[in-house]
Amino acid sequence: MSAGPNTRVALRHVLGHLLTPLLMCVGMGLAYLGAFHAPEPHDLRVDVVGSAPSAQVLAQSLQNKGAGALDVRTVADRDTAVASLREQGSFGAYVPGEKPELLVASASSDTSAMAVEKVFTKVAAAEGAPLKVTDVAPVASGDPTGQGVFFLLVALSIGAYASVAVIGAAGAVLPMRIRALLAVGMSLVVSLVGTLFAGPVFHLVDQGLAGVWAMSWLYAAGILLVGVGLHTFLRRWTTLGVMVLFVMLNFTSSGGIYRPELQPGFFGSLHAFWNGAGFVEGLRSHVYFDGHALGGHILVLALWLLAGAALVVAAGIFESRKSKAGLAPAPDDAAHANPRGRDQQTEEERQEEIEEEMEEAVAV
Repeated sequence: MSAGPNTRVALRHVLGHLLTPLLMCVGMGLAYLGAFHAPEPHDLRVDVVGSAPSAQVLAQSLQNKGAGALDVRTVADRDTAVASLREQGSFGAYVPGEKPELLVASASSDTSAMAVEKVFTKVAAAEGAPLKVTDVAPVASGDPTGQGVFFLLVALSIGAYASVAVIGAAGAVLPMRIRALLAVGMSLVVSLVGTLFAGPVFHLVDQGLAGVWAMSWLYAAGILLVGVGLHTFLRRWTTLGVMVLFVMLNFTSSGGIYRPELQPGFFGSLHAFWNGAGFVEGLRSHVYFDGHALGGHILVLALWLLAGAALVVAAGIFESRKSKAGLAPAPDDAAHANPRGRDQQTEEERQEEIEEEMEEAVAV
């Protein structure tokens, strides 16, 4: 028995919507596995402390054996090495001697510190001495792995991009200026929730909570404005679009799990200007490194916010022109014969599209 026309139409409708989760599956696999499946150091900056010829020989030997994995230099003394770690200029410093010591800054990246420790544990073992590890920039007690900032990023991102679908779909009848205000207001709420998580609830940070809130708001507002602006042009593909921008490319390049020195070059290059990296590195700089290089990270977040504002303005102009063009009388006789029927069908289709888009967003 052959399927009726209604069944065929429904089947085509379902298959068309199944394309979205399929693309998400492919995109998430490529992004996450491409970024995280085989972390290997490349050009990982480390120091060897000392000006004696033996220190120079050790540094050169490590450089040669690393075959591009390490970027080794020598520094004159321990204080210089500590200063470099405190400015995130290096990720480890080895002090050779009878009691060798390795200096790390786990707040910069716990996984990078572990990679450095693995290298120099072997160096100390070859010299027949146990290795003392000193952390010159430890993380807060509530974030022992240093990855709590990354999961804060995840919470803020989900709150922001899920709100995009609701504002864009359910609020489609509202003027763009009202949708933009809703986006700004929702970003404020999301940032306050994130700040509560970071401070009083989970104690991910133990100082600078006002700065954490400010960067959370900048980050969330950027996502919401970009998403609301894009919705005008992408419609039901907006959910997929914001997932590509703010999950697939964003989480993987943020440096929250692995910094770019442990990732493939593509994600390392995104780390320089993507908004998630601006948030994660900005938070680290603010909380743990006395604001070193904070201005650059704030600039990244501000530029994403401005890009979102520009998209909202462009979308508003596009909708305004489209609305004015739609005021012209329809030329077809059917439209004149039964305008109410056409309007009712258009409204039903619009409501169906809104419900489907929000269901897709909630499912994601």
